[in-house]
Amino acid sequence: MTQNPGFTTWLQAHANDESAIGDLARDVAADPYWPSRGQLSGQRDYLEERGAIPAVVETLERAWELYEARQER
Repeated sequence: MTQNPGFTTWLQAHANDESAIGDLARDVAADPYWPSRGQLSGQRDYLEERGAIPAVVETLERAWELYEARQER
């Protein structure tokens, strides 16, 4: 049985995408303090505490939706 990657690993696999999710993935990869083991709420709080604009938080939430949909397959 193959284990699914964690969210941060999944996200970083999209670092070459020319999209908002790709932008987020590149930012996460460059951030040594990113809470990679955190859940959505912790990662959302992290972004908000650092003054992320609402579009970035929305991108994180959309990425989580895509990640969870992928895990259900």
